[in-house]
Amino acid sequence: MYPRTEYEMTQEQCDAILAACRPTPVMFVSGGAPIGGSQQENANAAWADLGRQMGFDHMTVRPVSGKGMRFFTAVPSETEDQRTDRLARQAEEKRQAEIATLNSEIEARQKRLQELGA
Repeated sequence: MYPRTEYEMTQEQCDAILAACRPTPVMFVSGGAPIGGSQQENANAAWADLGRQMGFDHMTVRPVSGKGMRFFTAVPSETEDQRTDRLARQAEEKRQAEIATLNSEIEARQKRLQELGA
């Protein structure tokens, strides 16, 4: 088993976890069965999604005392080589997305320059 590792989730990821932990509506006509999943099921699913995104076993999460809600420790679910490859792949995807965004902005500004007759 891999050693416990400290992780930091983004504020958006933290908000998603908190939203999943909110109580779910109950329909009393059906005997008080929750609509959708139960509060616990929704929280577990949110942690499982985060674990897949960040590469840790969601069942091993523990809070880090004194660091805030976004920090926790967990056991990685991937080897260091797999993690390095995944991070490199994600960095390249982010770089390509930024290139595409910048190219579209350049095209839009060049078009605007042409419209202005410059």
